Amino acid sequence: MNLNINERFRDTGLLIIRLGLGLSFIFIHGLPKIKGGPELWMKIGKSMSNLGINFLPELWGFMAAFSEFVIPFFIIAGLFFRPSILLISFTMFVAMMMHLTNLDPWLKVGYPMELLCVFAGLFLIGPGKYSLDYKFRKKEPGTNK
Repeated sequence: MNLNINERFRDTGLLIIRLGLGLSFIFIHGLPKIKGGPELWMKIGKSMSNLGINFLPELWGFMAAFSEFVIPFFIIAGLFFRPSILLISFTMFVAMMMHLTNLDPWLKVGYPMELLCVFAGLFLIGPGKYSLDYKFRKKEPGTNK
């Protein structure tokens, strides 16, 4: 088996990225929002008005907190990976639009925009072989893949 270094460590690299991003979202972003409760959820949910959605801000705020606290567990495990990436990407898109609408400095706009790009790449690449999606996916008949 003569694999170059890119092929040998591709899946390990994806696992490291999933772990790093997932843990960061859980403890730095998601946990404070989940613990913030309905008052914080209402404030966060009002960001949806930038997309023309002005109803149920508390629900939208909770969904953002959920997406930043619960969804990273799925990303780390590589379970329902692509749907999870889509949910957290939408949250990053809303955050980016909020900062753009508020005319915040580019440093504040850039962070969710960069994460959106990382998540787009991960969506295309997939979770790698060290994931539950890989473990449970149906194998094609007659192959070892």
